[in-house]
Amino acid sequence: MRAVDDVSLDVRDGEFFTLLGPSGCGKTTLLRMVAGFCELDTGRIMFGATRIDTLPPHRRNTGMVFQNYAVFPHLTVGDNVAYGLRARKVKADDVGVRVARALELVQLPGYAARWPHQLSGGQLQRVAIARAVAIEPDVLLLDEPLSNLDAKLRVDMRGEIRRLQKLLKITVLYVTHDQEEALAVSDRIAVMRAGRVEQIGDPRAIYERPRTPFVARFVGTTNLIEGSVTGRTAEIVEVAFAGGVVRAAGAAEVGDKIAVSLRPEALRVLGAGEAVPAGWAMLTGALGAVEYLGPVTRFAVMLADGTALHVMALAPPAAQGELRVAYEPRSVVVVGGNGVR
Repeated sequence: MRAVDDVSLDVRDGEFFTLLGPSGCGKTTLLRMVAGFCELDTGRIMFGATRIDTLPPHRRNTGMVFQNYAVFPHLTVGDNVAYGLRARKVKADDVGVRVARALELVQLPGYAARWPHQLSGGQLQRVAIARAVAIEPDVLLLDEPLSNLDAKLRVDMRGEIRRLQKLLKITVLYVTHDQEEALAVSDRIAVMRAGRVEQIGDPRAIYERPRTPFVARFVGTTNLIEGSVTGRTAEIVEVAFAGGVVRAAGAAEVGDKIAVSLRPEALRVLGAGEAVPAGWAMLTGALGAVEYLGPVTRFAVMLADGTALHVMALAPPAAQGELRVAYEPRSVVVVGGNGVR
């Protein structure tokens, strides 16, 4: 199997573009191809009208930030940031100015004389980013840059990276396996699987309108239901499965075997005597496992066939018997047809 197989991407100038996928899907290999650390068997890589895959890494004008920071422990912060500038023979007077500016951008002014061992993980990652942007690259490449940080610092740093990208109006190619991270920072996302691109789109389209079962399952949590189309209108299909009938937005013909994605937060538990909202549909079942997650509660509604329908709400349902859960059919999408993957 090829690490990267027949991938074609068009990243726009000044765009924050993310490669998202599980470990081993080819996203880091693709990033390293752009950087010049992996050779192409076929195809080409263009920066504008310039072909760069035939150039050595140091002539591609890319800045790269690695997962493990790759900060030189024997150099001060200032010398780390200056490393790429000196390698490019930038005048000494200009080096100092650009180092100071880069450190200011990552909110580390006055840190030039410090040593890496004196810094926290978040500060080390800022130094790595400063070193990458100091050379004023055409494209900034970031390979899982936040994976070694704790949860709160990850959130803070991803906001900093996005702020910096917008400030500099620089093109960013970002690699991560963290779905929330990708949704939070990206202009567009390419979801990868086994060396191929499954779907490209803006974060809202990727989450709300996944095109394949893999994208629906990987990006967030979903209820993936497979069944047969028993009816349809211009916009809505009716799908019968062992646990009942579900209605979804999408195109399919009566008799087709399809899969639909129903997000937990799209389901609403109806109270006793509460009517189903106009145009909505409903499923019924018994309360299953309940998980308290702080801001929300996740629980299962067990359908007649034993299917666990996952629901997310601010509070668990008060009823312990049969539950009715309603949903707007346009919030459910068809994600696969005959030969569902």
